[in-house]
Amino acid sequence: MATQRMTTRDGRQIAYERTPGTGPGVVFLGGFRSDMTGTKAVHLQDWAQRTGRAFVRFDYSGHGRSGGDFEAGCIGDWLADARAVLDLTTGRQVLVGSSMGGWIALLLARAVPERVAGLVGVACAPDFTEDLMWARFSARQRAEVLGQGWTFEPSDYGAPHPVTRRLIEDGRDHLVLRGPLALPFAVRLLQGTADRDVPPDVALRLMGHADCRDLRLTLVKGADHRFSTPDCLDVMVRAVEEVAACAG
Repeated sequence: MATQRMTTRDGRQIAYERTPGTGPGVVFLGGFRSDMTGTKAVHLQDWAQRTGRAFVRFDYSGHGRSGGDFEAGCIGDWLADARAVLDLTTGRQVLVGSSMGGWIALLLARAVPERVAGLVGVACAPDFTEDLMWARFSARQRAEVLGQGWTFEPSDYGAPHPVTRRLIEDGRDHLVLRGPLALPFAVRLLQGTADRDVPPDVALRLMGHADCRDLRLTLVKGADHRFSTPDCLDVMVRAVEEVAACAG
């Protein structure tokens, strides 16, 4: 499948891959510092090709094959990128959000609920810049963010990554767990009990907060944040199939 490129209204170059098929289509939204070559995105694309389901995966600006600098980005930028990709599709879509992508999916659902057929959150990380970064930062890290404009956070997946003042402050403009969150469609949350990056209580908080008549949480014992073992991938596909079936 050839990678295609588009330019957003803000001039950002976004790389994406699109699989034609029947609807409701599926849009995969990756995580913070992730890209569309990740295991979950590729697995879903393979599933879509086998089953004839329309599917889109993409890289946010500053991620993967898209243009821009990661350090310059923020939640609002990546939400706008996702909205631009969603606009490439027709009809309602099932949003599958991994980690930060789950937050972006919730923001899309809040902004354009008429475009959303259902939502699957995999280790969903709503409001993570506030609750999982800022709230956990040491006094030194907070002083660095407010003073020089950035700090570094250790990562289990590679070198420490920069967290900028813009990322933190913009995140506060996009919080979803502090106000009404109506999700008028089927929602499935998938969470590993051994996730050290986004602990299970985040999923429980989201479940209790959202206004949704059909919201279910699946906990997988021993699964970590990657949620990419064969068993976890099967759980994800079943969730997507279930949500798509609920949408008709």
